Amino acid sequence: MTSVLVTGASRGIGRAAALRLASAGWDVYAGVRSEADGAGLVAGAPDRVTPITLDVTDAEQVAALPHSLPARLDAVVNNAGVAVGGAIEALPVDQLRHQFEVNVVGQVAVTQAVLPLLRASRGRIVFISSISGMLASPMLGAYSASKFAIEAVADALRNELRPWGIAVTLVEPGQIDTDIWRGAPDELERTVAGMTPQHRELYAKHIEGMRRAIPRAQKMASPVDRVSDAVLKALTASHPKARYVAGRGAGISRTFKRFAPTSVTDRVLSATSGVPRKLA
Repeated sequence: MTSVLVTGASRGIGRAAALRLASAGWDVYAGVRSEADGAGLVAGAPDRVTPITLDVTDAEQVAALPHSLPARLDAVVNNAGVAVGGAIEALPVDQLRHQFEVNVVGQVAVTQAVLPLLRASRGRIVFISSISGMLASPMLGAYSASKFAIEAVADALRNELRPWGIAVTLVEPGQIDTDIWRGAPDELERTVAGMTPQHRELYAKHIEGMRRAIPRAQKMASPVDRVSDAVLKALTASHPKARYVAGRGAGISRTFKRFAPTSVTDRVLSATSGVPRKLA
């Protein structure tokens, strides 16, 4: 029997991954934020999913993890994450800290907590990254920075843990049809409301560009199953890759990043994000 901890399993990619792994015969320990979220997951796979209340930024909950998990743990899927948007200049520093606390520090903390179990089982670690960990988009700088950071963490861990036979893999989704993208217009308006009047004026055209860009990105979004299938591959392949891309445009973005000059990349990212070419 194989067992896995999936963080951020209340919704989106985490929920889909938890249910996909359960359907493949894994015993899934699902990190959720509330009992109601856990009950919804159990209803989807009553014999395979065990909810665990887990906020990855809560040191006490993370420290208690080993006591909530089975004696044998075969894998962890570090999925918990948030997306903080907005221009870097206008971003409150406490929001930047929160972005990194969840997407980077929290994932490292969970990994540290379960590594003794994974070392015993010669298990696997999967980090859910993003194409934003390859290309930093305007108005999503904090989120992109957190994903660049988790790429570095995974690359370092992959080599540090190699002597114990613990495989470390990144899954890099493109735009995926989840609550984050569905709620992107409302989230943008909340971000704008939190800006100072001066910053709203300075970045007015950037904001309008983002309002136009979000619907285009939503139309391009791939089904969440693309990501959950990649997670399953990362956990079951006899020789797992260091990276799996998932969703429309993810592979193209990787190739573009590798071969296109920075000047070309900047122009394309600015155009797709709605950044004006010049301000009067």
